[in-house]
Amino acid sequence: MPDRPLITTPFGARTTATEVLAGVRLDGKRAVVTGAASGIGRETARALAAAGAEVTIGVRDPAVGARVAEEISPSNGAGLVRAGTLDLADQASVRAFTDAWRGPLHILVLNAGVMAPPLQRTKEGWEMQFATNHLGHFALATGLHDALTAARGARVVAVSSVGHINGDVDFDDINFERRPYDPWAAYSRSKTAGVLFAVEAARRWAADLITVNALNPGRITSTRLGRHIGDVSNSPASFDPTSTDVSWKDIEQGAATSVLLAASPLVDGVSGRYFEDCNKAGPHRPGVRRGVAAYAMDAGHATRLWQLSLDLLAAAARDSGPSATSV
Repeated sequence: MPDRPLITTPFGARTTATEVLAGVRLDGKRAVVTGAASGIGRETARALAAAGAEVTIGVRDPAVGARVAEEISPSNGAGLVRAGTLDLADQASVRAFTDAWRGPLHILVLNAGVMAPPLQRTKEGWEMQFATNHLGHFALATGLHDALTAARGARVVAVSSVGHINGDVDFDDINFERRPYDPWAAYSRSKTAGVLFAVEAARRWAADLITVNALNPGRITSTRLGRHIGDVSNSPASFDPTSTDVSWKDIEQGAATSVLLAASPLVDGVSGRYFEDCNKAGPHRPGVRRGVAAYAMDAGHATRLWQLSLDLLAAAARDSGPSATSV
């Protein structure tokens, strides 16, 4: 991993999304936020709309999406929130969403995720966490590439996790077809994939004026991400929701780094980086649950994962319709 200087801001672990966007106006900007029915995705969408953006929240349940959109739309008419049907584990749903999009897209926040469920597979046979956390978002971002290019300065934000430090992508067994399924290993690998996506997309899309960054939002209280933890054993202590660790954040604080990368002028032009607590993270050091693992920033791994992802999507498309497009 190349040695790059740290990028710092006046913000930190206790900063809220509202504080990050104080004085920032996003009028005329269009944004998509996945997984915005609850948690930090909902707060990210709310904060962007409050700053004047037109926000589409990608949700699986249209009725829930419509209710949330109404609840978080600014009462003063500053911005607008609408709901779009999007199931990241269903490639047909992702294609329908991208095919329906019209016009430029200035902000894309890849926020949705699933954490440590019992073994589940998509209809393609893909392990659910890799399929949802990585492949669904990969298909969405590449499917919206032209819209991002048309914005002439778009930002893509990939919400990863400190959990990525627990495991690199296993290119020899992406879908746990050879080894016993481990829900936490699968989660870690899928979150590493999100960082690698940012590294490669930043390189490929630089000429299109698209910046792409990844982040660790921190450990967040009161979200639905951990709803499967009770279904699995041997979950790492770092994910214990009863912990009194002061590093836990509330939802408003948890959305701050996403919002910073999505809209703050403080990170204009920054791309291919990994942030935490509203600042660029340093390298991970053993024994410390902070920083970014070297393998997650490895350019060779990033290129390999990009091609693998294209191949998987192309195979899926051949089975169900038109072939995938290489971006």
